[in-house]
Amino acid sequence: MNAQVWTHCSAATMVEGGAPYGLVDDAALVTEDARIAWVGPRRELPAQWRAAPEQDCRGALLTPGLIDCHTHLVYGGDRAQEFEQRLNGASYEEIARAGGGIASTVRATRAASEDELFAQSRTRLRALRAEGVTTVEIKSGYGLALAQERKCLRVARALGREEGVAVTTTFLGAHALPPEFAGRPDDYVDELLRMLPALHAEGLVDAVDAFCERIAFTPAQTERVFMAARALGLPVKLHAEQLSDSGGATLAARFGALSCDHLEWVGEEGVRAMAQAGSVAVLLPGAFYFLRETRLPPIALLREHGVPIAISTDCNPGSSPCTSLLLMLNMACTLFRMAPEEALAGVTRNAARALGLADRGTLQAGRRADFVSWDVARPAQLAYAIGANPRLQTIQEGRAR
Repeated sequence: MNAQVWTHCSAATMVEGGAPYGLVDDAALVTEDARIAWVGPRRELPAQWRAAPEQDCRGALLTPGLIDCHTHLVYGGDRAQEFEQRLNGASYEEIARAGGGIASTVRATRAASEDELFAQSRTRLRALRAEGVTTVEIKSGYGLALAQERKCLRVARALGREEGVAVTTTFLGAHALPPEFAGRPDDYVDELLRMLPALHAEGLVDAVDAFCERIAFTPAQTERVFMAARALGLPVKLHAEQLSDSGGATLAARFGALSCDHLEWVGEEGVRAMAQAGSVAVLLPGAFYFLRETRLPPIALLREHGVPIAISTDCNPGSSPCTSLLLMLNMACTLFRMAPEEALAGVTRNAARALGLADRGTLQAGRRADFVSWDVARPAQLAYAIGANPRLQTIQEGRAR
């Protein structure tokens, strides 16, 4: 194996149960090919690696590679006109019911070629990568027909290959009702149940999501989608309780959901069910900010029940046109009153858990050698500065990117 020792650094390992942030001052980190072999105080570096090539980090802070665990990154067009409409008084729900919202992005996405979608989406992915993101979840859901959903998922896979970022794909066919199924939601769910096995057989689906809400799909319809996912051995997650408490979190927990996302309206029953199922709460401060929401997710209730909290950009054209996960750290602290350590755990350790990925999210022996060096003295600085990007270098699977 090719070993390297990274020295003259501090390491926010994000391992639970020790110092805040799992912080190791004057640290050394050893990589062997694509894996971390050891991390700890430099003075305790085992003898077997003392002669290995050394990388001088020049006082940088190391963290795990950042993980953006909820994005809709592949889409066509934009929705700046709807942004203007909302500023003039229209609500997100009113725009959606008038044929805008997700439906307008579906039209633009269907009209775009695979190459055009790739080019547009690559710009967004590169912005995330430039801030130390090493793993990204990308959902479908702007095609809403087999060929179009296939196109979006193929683009997501290609982005990961071409850009050197780990991409996980989620089938979100149950995102909105396409125009050809207007007034026939149950018929569209029948169509989803035909789409999912075909896309899964092509190796395009890692997980299944749905939008369970009064402007989208009912709990009964969502349950049908989840049962199909279970039959294929695919994990599920859910857009839940964003606009109302529809019982989505409880439903998702019954299926052992990896995560429930948004959650502004979730109640104690839903939080308790998530805790029992081990589901992660994925909070999306960009959407909260962009939509000028006023109801905060129940952070204290989530903490009380021990539900892990992840943070994500929710990169999408309608409610969070954001490609800065570092900005989300600041917003999680300022808008949701999360502590900087909680926020950083939300884009590392807990974000990995929200994707069902046990091999990343912390700096520990045996984990993927995905980490970032930052020009900061302490981890809280990553959440502190608005619009700053102190990234020095990203290492992905042991290689500089």
